Amino acid sequence: MLNIFARASVSRVTDPIGAWLVRGGLTPNAMTVFGTAGAVAGALWLFPTGHLLAGTLVVWGFVMLDLLDGAMARAKGSGTRFGGVLDSTCDRIADGALFAGIAWYGFAVAGNRALAAAALICLVLGQLISYIKARAEAAGLTANVGLVERAERLIISLVGAGLSGMGVPHALHAALWLLVGLSLVTVVQRMVAVWRSSAAEMTEAGHERK
Repeated sequence: MLNIFARASVSRVTDPIGAWLVRGGLTPNAMTVFGTAGAVAGALWLFPTGHLLAGTLVVWGFVMLDLLDGAMARAKGSGTRFGGVLDSTCDRIADGALFAGIAWYGFAVAGNRALAAAALICLVLGQLISYIKARAEAAGLTANVGLVERAERLIISLVGAGLSGMGVPHALHAALWLLVGLSLVTVVQRMVAVWRSSAAEMTEAGHERK
């Protein structure tokens, strides 16, 4: 949802930076890989060692670089199909590392199986939400709906982790279980959207045969 409403405002900030980076010789793909590597390293190093606030800041900082690869692609005139696949793949890797790091923290540091379970459920549901959309688009259908997409998942989980790192009790637990609920709703929303898109396509095909 945030991707739709905030895209124009964010682009006004990131596009000049992206153009400057392109003039400096950097490529969108290099920025994608760099941001993903930093986010993965921060998530799997800082969260499992109990540094929740530091982990939040590091992961958030590197994830923000993901905004720049699109701006750089626009500055070059257009992106490539490989770049699009690379970007989506790296997003899934970074998201997986984030929730894996939090789950690791839940098991090894907090000793809280419920927290770890919530993180693992968020990991699976986040990947599923993205997969439904990708699979639907590959089949020529649409599933561009849902309460929580990647931006919302990152905001909710990282705000919870950051507040917990600042000493706010149960902040991470509440954030993750909230995200579990919203993600389940999103899965249902997307499957309903795919069903409706498929039904509309079949109806249209039936009219064409008449």
